[in-house]
Amino acid sequence: MPRRAVREHRGASRRYALSPEAAAERVARESYGRLLAMLAARTRDVAAAEDALAEAFAAALFAWPRGEVPVNPEAWLFAAAKRKLIDAARRKKTADEGEQQIILGIEELEAEMTATDAPDRRLGLMFACAHPTIEESARTPLMLQVVLGFSAERIAAAFLVEPSAMSQRLVRAKKRIRDGGVRFDVPAPREWLARLSAVLDAIYAAYTSGWSDPLGADPDRRGLAEEAIWLARVLASQVRDEPEVLGLLSLMLHLEARRPARRDRDGRFVPLDEQDVSLWRRDLMVEAEATLRAASEAKRPSRYQLEAAIQSAHATRAWKGEADWDAIVLLYAALSELTGSPVARLNSAAAIARRDGPERGLAVADDIALLNPALNEYQPYWALRADLCARLGRSEAARVAYDEAIERADDRALIAFLKQRRDAL
Repeated sequence: MPRRAVREHRGASRRYALSPEAAAERVARESYGRLLAMLAARTRDVAAAEDALAEAFAAALFAWPRGEVPVNPEAWLFAAAKRKLIDAARRKKTADEGEQQIILGIEELEAEMTATDAPDRRLGLMFACAHPTIEESARTPLMLQVVLGFSAERIAAAFLVEPSAMSQRLVRAKKRIRDGGVRFDVPAPREWLARLSAVLDAIYAAYTSGWSDPLGADPDRRGLAEEAIWLARVLASQVRDEPEVLGLLSLMLHLEARRPARRDRDGRFVPLDEQDVSLWRRDLMVEAEATLRAASEAKRPSRYQLEAAIQSAHATRAWKGEADWDAIVLLYAALSELTGSPVARLNSAAAIARRDGPERGLAVADDIALLNPALNEYQPYWALRADLCARLGRSEAARVAYDEAIERADDRALIAFLKQRRDAL
């Protein structure tokens, strides 16, 4: 059993001394993907497993207020959902042999609730979602829904897609898993590289969702960053020869190390260059550096390794008092060349501004926006332009840019920060 699951099991009695609603909310947040992966592992019917688990949660909200919350709510929910799946199979009048296989397969999984060496089936579920038969545009959204419990509406908002279109995409993907008999196992090395990129993207998408809630105020996102880091650790332990997994883990650890400094005591936004480095978590930074060094030994740099190296160059401020801007500019150039991302090029412009001055940085940023008109709808572009114009004394241009940045922001603390900077012009 993974270390995190052991910790959850041992602390269940203490942590679930809560109201039934709060207990259900917590176990849903912490155990949804694990339960769904276990339930779907034998049937390969993700939609049916989701329905059964939803009914189990509904049953919990009905039953738990009438008595005590179970010592192990996860096991209670698994047992309830298992019964729902078996009942559903019988209602469909499945052929005797097929029904017995389903029942036997699910019952075999009960031992995993207490086994000390049970595999973590979430990773298998993530690789199943990245199967070649699943359309590429659906892989990461599907993982976010089935492993982390994101709603279709929330995923649609993140990917700028209509909710109805995203729902249809997810339904089609689950049908392909069921009808294609896709296995819920971590594939053999010769197969996993093709699917690894989608798995890593899904983990990082989960992390960034949690990262965008630095104070943990949103119950839908609370714990997502920690969960994503944990999934990356487990993946790294199973995929030891793939440096990009280590690169992603290093990147997230560097970012997570700065969480305590991203807001002040009153919850106000603090930009990276103004953060109190004494608040950065040195333990995570040291681990991030060691992980990045391990990745670099393979001499196969790719996206997440480059992004981790950029954060490492920022982290030198904690040791030397100044970020390594030469390295940051070079690394963003390499990242831009590798990915072709206009966002990476824009970040390079921000680094150039710090190294060579705001006038040079602004010229580069405006050139990039001219070549990539979509950046005119990108909030960080306007925030960067506002800051650089303000530094150059171009107050009217800065004010216009601040208004554009504020209009496109949805973080209250960031909006307040931008307004304060605008009003101080």
